[in-house]
Amino acid sequence: MPNLTVYYDGACPLCRAEIDYYRRRPGADAVVFVDVSTTPPGEGLSCATALARFHVRESDGRLVSGAAAFARLWRALPGWRWFGHLVGSPPILPLAELAYRGFLPLRPRISRAFGRLARKG
Repeated sequence: MPNLTVYYDGACPLCRAEIDYYRRRPGADAVVFVDVSTTPPGEGLSCATALARFHVRESDGRLVSGAAAFARLWRALPGWRWFGHLVGSPPILPLAELAYRGFLPLRPRISRAFGRLARKG
């Protein structure tokens, strides 16, 4: 089993660009990236849930979501470890989760705008 499995919305231009960035980072070879817009996420995680919120699965099968999932992904990537530890720390994680929840309703609009820019670029 991989060290970490990341579930992302490959139909979202913003999400796809972010994941493409992470895939190019050192250490990404220990991470499996699953596009849930085309591949079922597996046991314990429905497509609808995976598309609504960022999730990662630990090597022991435990699912992590939201800001904690981003912090876990960042800790898996050498250049991002310090940031993952910072965001995942007890005083910061609740604030990061609030910010993430605030971002979720904006994601479709930002993604559409990002997609338009990417097509022009």
